[in-house]
Amino acid sequence: MHKRHLIVLGLSAVSLVFSSAALAWNAERGQSISQVCAACHGPTGTSIAPDFPNIGGQHRDYLYRALLDYKLGNRQDPIMAGQVAELSRQDMRDLAAFYAAQEGLYLKR
Repeated sequence: MHKRHLIVLGLSAVSLVFSSAALAWNAERGQSISQVCAACHGPTGTSIAPDFPNIGGQHRDYLYRALLDYKLGNRQDPIMAGQVAELSRQDMRDLAAFYAAQEGLYLKR
């Protein structure tokens, strides 16, 4: 019985490693899928027009939540709804990581 518990524990640990790797925030991958975003938000998150928000340097978790809320319909914008429709949660994490890593917003201290 003891050996069986060790096997189950080992498999659980391997599963946890693989699931946490899938949840990683990959800014490099985010940059590779950000070309569509750049049309309005600029290549580094500095918008091309005042109608679009600057997102470069914004907090990663905030950006991810905003994308997810557009996808879920909690935020309403026809352009953004169309942009996020085909994005996976991993795509949104990676985009958030990329834009959060850019210069832009800063906190006044």
